[in-house]
Amino acid sequence: MPLLMLTSFIWAFSFGLIKKHLAGVDAGFVAFARLGLALALFLPLLRPRRIPPAQALRLCAVGGIQFGLMYVFYIQSFRFLDAHQVALFTVFTPILVVLFADGMDKRFRPLHFWTAALAVAGTALIVYSGRGRAGIAWGFLLVQVSNACFALGQLAYRRLAAAGKIGRDRDIFAWLYLGGAAAALASIPLCNGALVVELSVTQALVLLYLGLLASGVGFFLWNVGATRVSAGTLAVMNNLKVPLAVTVSLLVFAERTNLIRLALGGGAVLLALFLNEKDKAQ
Repeated sequence: MPLLMLTSFIWAFSFGLIKKHLAGVDAGFVAFARLGLALALFLPLLRPRRIPPAQALRLCAVGGIQFGLMYVFYIQSFRFLDAHQVALFTVFTPILVVLFADGMDKRFRPLHFWTAALAVAGTALIVYSGRGRAGIAWGFLLVQVSNACFALGQLAYRRLAAAGKIGRDRDIFAWLYLGGAAAALASIPLCNGALVVELSVTQALVLLYLGLLASGVGFFLWNVGATRVSAGTLAVMNNLKVPLAVTVSLLVFAERTNLIRLALGGGAVLLALFLNEKDKAQ
């Protein structure tokens, strides 16, 4: 769980940075740049001869869904939504994680469902503003497709790890980023973008942070942490970044929010996490 908490803190800065500096840049290019940097970080650890081709293809497929497609839809949503609205709509990820996990296991676990729902309610209470605008429905749809990709990817990685079909995390993670970068690259023409984009110094620095730290280190820590917790705890931890993102927005990006909602919603997320960890210990 500590790995998931650390990653959530790293990711908390991404919402404001993307909205402020990269919302006008092609989503496919931003996704490809982030994952290309992450791939470069792990490329020295890649040992192609140690990984059977079928296993490498499975890992690339997982990375293409969890990282590549997820990023394209996620970043595209910033064209239609404010940063806090994107954060709000990601609260549906835990529900998807639980439902997908139960579907894969062919069973229904009520505690995991209701604690995930509690986390959704808590994070929604924090970031919901009640304001709408043209295009919000399209932005909502983009975020939900992104949520589904992220949920499916991390669950698929957990199942591969549990089945012993992957090696050490650090040795195989480059395959995930390779698949993600390939999926993002393929999306650039679909987004009417270009492979070469002129960036300001600030935009380049933001991409370096997002690619090397948030994507490269962050996703590695997240997927490793995901193999060490229950599906219910994983569902709740998917939402921890939302109250953290709100706090970062208040202190760093000078945004406004309701402090009472922040306290109540954060308490709901912590309660949901406690219930899942208690159930895991029994």
